[in-house]
Amino acid sequence: MIHNDREDRMLIDARTRTLVKQFVPCGDDLEAIADFFSALADSTRIKIVSALSISSMCVNDISAVLELNQTTVSHQLKNLKNIGVVKCKRQGKVAFYSLCDKNILDVMSSAVNFI
Repeated sequence: MIHNDREDRMLIDARTRTLVKQFVPCGDDLEAIADFFSALADSTRIKIVSALSISSMCVNDISAVLELNQTTVSHQLKNLKNIGVVKCKRQGKVAFYSLCDKNILDVMSSAVNFI
């Protein structure tokens, strides 16, 4: 058996070490989580996600309500859609955006409660 000097110096017990190894994300999951938080690292995107947590909206409505440039809103919605935060549903010529998952609301609520 290979002796691991680093593990000998650890202060946590074997059960805790196993739990950490089991639950700390890695690989594709880690990258997806980093991408998710990166998407929320922009104040404009946070405003858009917050607005969509209340109601589905089209680009024009988001732009008007949040007092943002329509091009900016479209660009940010594209970014949010690419990482799976928002989805788009067309009704005729109008595209309505909404959050992909209610768990996003939980993340946003947790952030607000933390602040």
